[in-house]
Amino acid sequence: MRLFLTGCLLMAIAALLNITPARAESETLHYVITYKWGLINKEAGDATLSMQTTGTESRLTLTARTRPWADKVFAVRDTLLSFADPHTLQPRRYVKSAHEGGRFSRDEIVFSRKGNLVEGDARRLRVGKKGERSESSLALKAEGATFDMLSVFYYLRRLDYAALSKGKVETVNIFSGKQTERLTIRCEGKVRLKLRDGSHREAWHIRFRFTSGGGRKSSDDIDAWISTDSRHIPLQLVGNLPIGQVRVYLK
Repeated sequence: MRLFLTGCLLMAIAALLNITPARAESETLHYVITYKWGLINKEAGDATLSMQTTGTESRLTLTARTRPWADKVFAVRDTLLSFADPHTLQPRRYVKSAHEGGRFSRDEIVFSRKGNLVEGDARRLRVGKKGERSESSLALKAEGATFDMLSVFYYLRRLDYAALSKGKVETVNIFSGKQTERLTIRCEGKVRLKLRDGSHREAWHIRFRFTSGGGRKSSDDIDAWISTDSRHIPLQLVGNLPIGQVRVYLK
């Protein structure tokens, strides 16, 4: 549950694509997170995804928290912030603050670019349940389109899914706090999605695959469904856990 809640809206991106022109905008989307295992199907948490663009910068925010019953199992209070170029959505700085299971962590990455090379100065703080504290830093590097775990969602929404639905696969780099990952985006086509309220809506079915060095799979695949209109709003996500499944629904 921890991995999915902190990245519950993790959906994807691409390099070398024709994207729609950026525009100043403000938007807030609310999601409910459910846990399903056999006959158990309970609302486990809530998440809010927002974007505010002013002048030369977009501020992206994702907050996620568990419900009271889930707090007793594994409490989560996470906030992800990304400060990005409003035209390209390339991040300049990324901060993740996480209170999970009685522990606290903070990751901050400052991005710099020279031509096709992207570097990330990452600083990490960890505080354990008993107050034990550790700090570390590392240098991240990648070539090509590179995002953080939040800005990638907004870049995703600018893709041409009609083109991707013809079997084309796109990939992009992601800097997490500790490594560089590759995110592969595949469009499984247009479907008629049944929403949680029983209504139906046309949506693109997208599948995301995360790999690290050597092409090793770094986490389970995530399935997502986004609206087919120009806004490409994330409507639903599904991810597997060691026991059960987490689903995220647009409210």
